[in-house]
Amino acid sequence: MWTQRIKTGLVTTTAAAALLLLAACGPSPSPSGTSSAPPTSSTPTSSTPSASATSSPPSATATATPSPSATATSAAPAAPGLCKAASLTAATDATGGGAAGSIYEKLILTNSGSAPCILEGFAGVSLTADANGEPIGEPATRETTTPVTKIELAPGKSAWAEIRYTQAGNYGDCTKVAAAGFRIYPPNDTASLFIPEPHDACSNAGIKLLTITAFQAV
Repeated sequence: MWTQRIKTGLVTTTAAAALLLLAACGPSPSPSGTSSAPPTSSTPTSSTPSASATSSPPSATATATPSPSATATSAAPAAPGLCKAASLTAATDATGGGAAGSIYEKLILTNSGSAPCILEGFAGVSLTADANGEPIGEPATRETTTPVTKIELAPGKSAWAEIRYTQAGNYGDCTKVAAAGFRIYPPNDTASLFIPEPHDACSNAGIKLLTITAFQAV
């Protein structure tokens, strides 16, 4: 009988162990009361453009392409050139009188051209045999007590310098030659003008009958 109980217990124990082994090998039961719900995706919100992303209208202060300036000035006119013999007329005025064997005259140059010109400095003056002849004797000596000034002569305007003529008879060693008038070279010019005015000239060198001052405005 004791032997029978031991056998029965072994059978029972063996059966229980088998059940436990089967339970361990089977699938694990899902946890009760919990179901694995699929992950929810967030609903995308409507894409409303933000205020900062909205393109703003062009600024009212945007600068336009500059237009040519209305104040642009045209090229400045050319400065007047020097007065030349071709656009001058020459004359003398002997009303200045004389003293001690000398005659004082005004040499007057007038702008006969159509444009202003500049007269500045001393004229070259000599006595000459005729309008096309060579100078006779010494040319005029410059009298520098009168300052040199720049004179702009408008068309028709004049400037003057003073000529002093010393009588040829004042010089005992003068070789007299009849002169028909004055040859006048304007300042800085190689062309000349002729003023008919008879005088005695000295053909020998070293005798200076003429002096001339710088030109002055009338």
